Amino acid sequence: MTLTDTSPAAELGLADGDLQDLLARMIAARIYSDRCFALQRQGRMGTMAPIDGSEAAVVGTAAALDPETDWVLPQYREYHGLLRFGEETLAAFVRYQRGDPSGGRLPDDVRVWPPQISLAAQVPQAVGLAWGMKLRGEPGVVVAFFGDGATSEGDFYEAGNLAAVVKAPAILVCNNNQWAISTPVSKQTAAATFADKATAFGMPGELVDGCDVLAVRAAVEQARERALDGDGPTLIEAKTYRLGPHTTADDPTRYVPAEELEAARLRDPIDLFRSRLAEAGLWDDDQEEAACADAVERMDRLVAAAEAHAPSPDAFFDHVYETPTPRMEKQRRELLAHLRRGEE
Repeated sequence: MTLTDTSPAAELGLADGDLQDLLARMIAARIYSDRCFALQRQGRMGTMAPIDGSEAAVVGTAAALDPETDWVLPQYREYHGLLRFGEETLAAFVRYQRGDPSGGRLPDDVRVWPPQISLAAQVPQAVGLAWGMKLRGEPGVVVAFFGDGATSEGDFYEAGNLAAVVKAPAILVCNNNQWAISTPVSKQTAAATFADKATAFGMPGELVDGCDVLAVRAAVEQARERALDGDGPTLIEAKTYRLGPHTTADDPTRYVPAEELEAARLRDPIDLFRSRLAEAGLWDDDQEEAACADAVERMDRLVAAAEAHAPSPDAFFDHVYETPTPRMEKQRRELLAHLRRGEE
């Protein structure tokens, strides 16, 4: 192994190409996020949550999973880092953020659920899915991403308790970026760590450096092996720091101490891993340029495709119930009639 024989990369049996791919995906995630931010400011996309600071936590988790058998239930800022599950994940996110209701629907072979903005609401669904897979004897695990703020919600506690009781093959990944919008961790919990909350559930809890992509990958891989062996769920706290706003509707300068943010920038997960690979002779300017160019080309293509497709104004009625209710059909007729009158 090129880094060190005692590094997580060596323990995971990663080749140089695997390490380079991890960095390329992290760089791409930041580029996708920045592009979506710019599109929102241009009025070409809705409110979105930047991934800045969480790239290692998301890319590292995805790298430990099997897209053929495993499922991911994101919250909202993770989509930029889930390209390992297929380009369609990012394409659907771009469509969804542009107001296309069909954007939340992914092909059947893509095991990523639509965005979820209600705190912790995806955690019970993730546990239910994992339990169902266990009952059916299906292979794979289910990962639920959520933030530190979500751990104050009842859904988190109810789902965590159920997961442990039924030994669901679930991995609960808390992306602790230190801020639940403007609420700091110190006002979120009196526990020493969010990983400690696993004790009440009766499952393992692990605190991992969320800025270290290899450490995250190792923790998730271990949790996955445990779940596949029938030993149940794991709670992983990936400790990061949010380097940008909560969403494009947020102004973090009103509450984030400037000196704290500057200190956090010294541990930017992309910079840390880039330096590590460069020191090992595994990354140079040419590779950086190629990774950036590939990400920009992909994003240009997906945005162009999304903007070329203009859904009908009543399309959102198609994605509420499988069979529209009479009231919905009435509302659709009224909406279309109102739009027609506006065109006259």
